[in-house]
Amino acid sequence: MGLEDGSERGTSVEDIKLALNGHVKEGHKFNPVSPLSRDDPGYNPSPSADDKVHVLVWVCSANITHINASVLKKALDIREAARHMGIPQLAIVTEVDEACGQTDQDLKNVYKSKHIKKKMADFSSALGIPLNCILPVKNYSKETFLEDDVDSLILNALRLMIDMGDDFINNM
Repeated sequence: MGLEDGSERGTSVEDIKLALNGHVKEGHKFNPVSPLSRDDPGYNPSPSADDKVHVLVWVCSANITHINASVLKKALDIREAARHMGIPQLAIVTEVDEACGQTDQDLKNVYKSKHIKKKMADFSSALGIPLNCILPVKNYSKETFLEDDVDSLILNALRLMIDMGDDFINNM
């Protein structure tokens, strides 16, 4: 469950803010019609540093034509809360091979593709995340063996997440 259109669908913004602060116990099942409260067994009243979010990662498909206004509002509310907490943020643009024939033919073209650059710039503009914190990846979907080009993009994104998380922890 993610940020879905409408208030009765997807995880509530308030539940995500609680999760950012570490107030959600592991294994808690989010319910869009019943947000987490202090009396809920899934509520963690005294979170440790390990319980708190160290990096906020947005995942968006390169195939979407636009971000729905209600989803964008939720995303911006969450981003603002994360910013106030000092949580670093980045975005992963998935399915770059399906969104662009140039990258489908050769994934090494991902940073040369005007279409992918435009998608990344659109996400940057909509979400307010700097372009250098938006990373393209290809999903493993049809492959039966590991591929270096796919792994390279995924590992680059993972490396940035780890580095940002380490920086956040070191600054706590």
